[in-house]
Parts: sequence; structure tokens; C-alpha cells
Amino acid sequence: MPNKNTAVIYCRVSTEKESQETSLSRQEEELRQFAEEQKHFVREVFIDQQSGYSVDREGLLDMMDFVKTYSITTIFIQDETRLGRGNSRMAILHMLKKLDVQVISLNDGGSIRLNEMDTMMLEILALVEEYQRKLHNAKIRRGMRRAVNHGFKPEKNLKNQGNPLGRERKEIPIEEIVKLRKNGLTYEEIASTLRGFGFPVSKATVHRRYMEYNERLEG
Repeated sequence: MPNKNTAVIYCRVSTEKESQETSLSRQEEELRQFAEEQKHFVREVFIDQQSGYSVDREGLLDMMDFVKTYSITTIFIQDETRLGRGNSRMAILHMLKKLDVQVISLNDGGSIRLNEMDTMMLEILALVEEYQRKLHNAKIRRGMRRAVNHGFKPEKNLKNQGNPLGRERKEIPIEEIVKLRKNGLTYEEIASTLRGFGFPVSKATVHRRYMEYNERLEG
């Protein structure tokens, strides 16, 4: 179980000028002291010398990976602009909210204070993502229904569906791809259908396997 008071520190300045090194050092020192006062154990410190308008920052990306890998619960920053500016800031806050990570700002003296517009934007982003997920699942269900109606029998391909001689999930049943393609399903619909039945496959992979199959026939 991770320590509920485990935290990381994120420091950022906008340029790589040597004069900014002092600012980074000051940020880290102040945040370490602040985290200690808040009774948090700092696992790691991440640093960037790059514009806040970009999300392609090594320190930021490393921090996001670290947070997910080690179930970090808290991030300490100097102020909200250190995370980012403009749209990148909202995207980062949205991701951290999904991970249930608390952002503590030294400038705010505690949890980051969002204005009414920021709060509304995060709620909208969460709502849009929820409906995107529902739409994606609906497309998969429709594809599965169409596939079954066109003769797709997943139980013949999966060992854990009653056929001990069937295929493993990781193997893609080319005969079913061919059958569904001939019955008019798009590559995207076929991929969604196969994923719904447990095959980790993309539209591009379905297309490639189908083309390889046709090339073998022609050869």
C-alpha cells in the first residue's frame, strides 16, 4: 500500500537561461520545506525549463508516468502556472483529476484554487469524456451484434469459451476477419467487434492481416 502522504514536487521555468537555475533551486527548496510542513514525504522532484504552453516536456511526462506507476497522491507546485498555461494547463489538471491526485500550491497555501471558469471547464471535459466512452462502447456493441448476425462465432476461437482447441485471445482469427469483411463491415467495425470479444487488435492490424491474406491467395 502506498503512503497516503507520498508526494512529488514539480518545478518549471520558461527558458533554459542560466539565470533561471536559481529560480528552479529556490522553487525546489521552498516546496520541500512546504511539503515537510504539510507532513508529506517527497519521493521525487521533476524539473522543466520549457514553455508552459507545451505539454511535450520531459519532466512533466516523467512525472505523469511516476504518479501512475507509484500511485502518488499529491503534487506540490509553486503556483498553478508551473503546471502549464492556456489549454495545456487545463489538460494537465484534467488528467491529474482523473488520477485522483491532489495538487497543492505554495502560492495558495494548500490545494490549488480554481476559479469558476476552470471548475466548469473541468466538469465539461469529464462529461465529454464520459459520453465519448459511452459512444465507443455502443459502437463495439453494435459491431458485435452485426458480426454475430453475419455468422461470427467467438466460441470457436477462444479456449475459455468452451473450445479447448480454440485460439488464444492474442491470436487474431483471420477467417473471421475475411468473413466479416465480405459481409460489408468496415475495418474499424471489425476491429471494434474483435476487441469486444477479447482480441487486442487495431483497425490498422485488421487491414494489414486482410491484405496479407489476399496477397497469399494471389500468390
